[in-house]
Amino acid sequence: MTLAHELDRYLSVRRSLGYDLGTAERALRRFVQYADEQGVDHVTTDLFLRWQGAFGNARRSTWGARFIMVRLFSQWLHGMDAAHEVLPRGLVPYRYCRTHPYIFTPAQIATIVEEAAQLPSIYGMRGLTCSTLFGLIAVTGTRINEALSLNTGDVDLGTGIVHIRCGKLGKERLLPVHDTVLDRLRAYIAQRDRLLGAASVPFFVKCDGSRLGDCGARYNFAHVCQRIGLREPQTEGRHGRGPPLRANDGETKHRR
Repeated sequence: MTLAHELDRYLSVRRSLGYDLGTAERALRRFVQYADEQGVDHVTTDLFLRWQGAFGNARRSTWGARFIMVRLFSQWLHGMDAAHEVLPRGLVPYRYCRTHPYIFTPAQIATIVEEAAQLPSIYGMRGLTCSTLFGLIAVTGTRINEALSLNTGDVDLGTGIVHIRCGKLGKERLLPVHDTVLDRLRAYIAQRDRLLGAASVPFFVKCDGSRLGDCGARYNFAHVCQRIGLREPQTEGRHGRGPPLRANDGETKHRR
């Protein structure tokens, strides 16, 4: 069985136990793809170090997290086939430091939303989607993947309730939003469906009608922040250094 098939089994088993593994899957698929390109069928310490050497333009903390993901995968593989090495502890030494959140000012948030609306695309969907997404996150405090997982049916324009179905640890919750937010969401749905030519199941979509993904959303946010001077320009393939999106609103009904 190939490493790709083993990875599918590994992810399936762990997700059946309640783990999300979205970030881990992206990292592990890149690792498995590299192994396949190298013609390697078994996980070894040397393979991991070569992978790190080939794609090493990331912070030590990032590689520390990737190492933990691959090490867990190697332990699972070793239990079924001793030819797979269990990566040794401490192979990528690092000390985890939680990044301090950056609290955007209302003026900065407004500028981000306005600049996002100007993002170019063939049909105009990129700017429409990103500006609405960033605005909704700012006024409700939803996590990025919670917002991206929304379907159109989760946004009740009649009651003013946004139903988060894919929350942290699989929990659901209801978010009441202000009428001004509803107006923006209603306008987004109308413009989105007009551009697509049909009603959409995913709420936040790309130009082809497919759901906007985590990487695409983060890339566009970083790009907007660079354009307004909140992040440094891209270097070595990174999206730029600067504050991630955080918002703080103590009201029961969130205002835009």
